[in-house]
Amino acid sequence: MSRLAQTHGLTDVQQEIVSTVRDFVDKEIIPVATELEHRDEYPQQIVDGLKELGLFGLMIPEEYGGLGESLLTYALCVEEIARGWMSVSGIINTHFIVAYMLKQHGTQEQRDTFLPRMAAGEVRGAFSMSEPALGSDVSAITSKAVKDGDEYVLNGQKMWLTNGGTSTLVAVLVRSDEGHPEGTAAHKSMTTFLVEKEPGFGEVRPGLTIPGKIDKMGYKGVDTTELIMDGLRVPANRVLGGVTGRGFYQMMDGVEVGRVNVAARGCGVAQRAFELGVRYAQQRQTFGKPIAQHQAIQFKLAEMATKVEAAHAMMVNAARKKDSGERNDLEAGMAKYLASEYCKEVVEDAFRIHGGYGFSKEYEIERLYREAPMLLIGEGTAEIQKMIIGRRLLEEYRFQG
Repeated sequence: MSRLAQTHGLTDVQQEIVSTVRDFVDKEIIPVATELEHRDEYPQQIVDGLKELGLFGLMIPEEYGGLGESLLTYALCVEEIARGWMSVSGIINTHFIVAYMLKQHGTQEQRDTFLPRMAAGEVRGAFSMSEPALGSDVSAITSKAVKDGDEYVLNGQKMWLTNGGTSTLVAVLVRSDEGHPEGTAAHKSMTTFLVEKEPGFGEVRPGLTIPGKIDKMGYKGVDTTELIMDGLRVPANRVLGGVTGRGFYQMMDGVEVGRVNVAARGCGVAQRAFELGVRYAQQRQTFGKPIAQHQAIQFKLAEMATKVEAAHAMMVNAARKKDSGERNDLEAGMAKYLASEYCKEVVEDAFRIHGGYGFSKEYEIERLYREAPMLLIGEGTAEIQKMIIGRRLLEEYRFQG
């Protein structure tokens, strides 16, 4: 383990899991990540290795074949995986959010049907909330479900679906006015549907099309797609939790733990950037000595390491708060906000330390420089996090006049 970002108070089992994942990252991910990323190639061999390690079932209860571990354990594993290649952590994250939503909100039949196969990695999860004109305004969702006998007919277009092509189970948030009178608040007339599909692109089941991968600046390898529903028929027993109108709350619960995940990714990418920067600074010489001996570079390294430590501490705190059963939207918002901003800054400082070589695709820091911006918008922008934080602070510090 590196000296930075240590987590105290872990059990022997947690330490063993995190250490195993770190070894896997060092041996199986870091050596091939940049080459695969440049080819925008799905890392099938890496995913198969994570499946063998049981990572797809890390937080799924033991009764369903999972490891039954905590959010903290999961976040620490994500931190290690993102340190190797952030795209791989995205493949795991969307699967994890769907499994979490099933565990927390699914009917017994839904849990029995999906969780054992998700724990084994046989069913891969993805979740779909955003739309082309949506952004952060979830209440503006236009995709709709209409009841038709024992089924619902879904129509609409969704956007930014991670694992859109490779997933076989998608949790989709749509409007469902059935049972909700006109004038009902938008967030009370949304429903999450569990949509099963075949992997791949094109029409993956009648009424459901995955057009293809979206070409992105970074975050390559993982397939990010649109999802188009045109007369998609879904059985009523695939309404998450069995009751309509609860989808917004179910999704927000999933996104809340997803924010801890994004914070963990920011920590992992920042750690890797620091490792690359501090190593290069000791190898590169100017004016007759390694640049690490120049005070200006030492100041940068000091600032980078402090940011890595601070982000890690906030991420761990948010995960432990959720694990305790307490409300953690304040802590998760703070952790996501700080970790993503600090990640961007640490990566940029490592890029500056590399000088002109940081602009070359031969150096790993070039990839990190393109990946870090995604964390600024994933699971809610900095502005959204600050809104959440500000509102929660006003609740906690309400002035009694």
